Amino acid sequence: MDYKKTNAPLNTVTRDMMKLSANTGNIYETTMIISKRANQVAVEMKHDLEKKLQEFASYNDSLEEVFENREQIEISRYYEKLPKATLIAAQEYEDNKLYFKNPAKDKGGF
Repeated sequence: MDYKKTNAPLNTVTRDMMKLSANTGNIYETTMIISKRANQVAVEMKHDLEKKLQEFASYNDSLEEVFENREQIEISRYYEKLPKATLIAAQEYEDNKLYFKNPAKDKGGF
């Protein structure tokens, strides 16, 4: 996922939950869809960050002071400035970029 190209806001946004839940008809189901997607995005972002920082890792067992690399700091700052996973997921939901289905509804369970 390219995090630069997302149009998610960087700050918290108040949203009308009734408008958000128009697709599902259920506020709680909408919240669960967004939260599950936010978890997926957060895991993906964490994996990408760890992969990039792994290049700078040193594996010596000395107790000497750990020197931080400028590239490590810049990479960390970049990821700190990105929108939070919940904001990315909510924006994807608003833009109808998420595919979701409820197996219980498909079976006629409700």
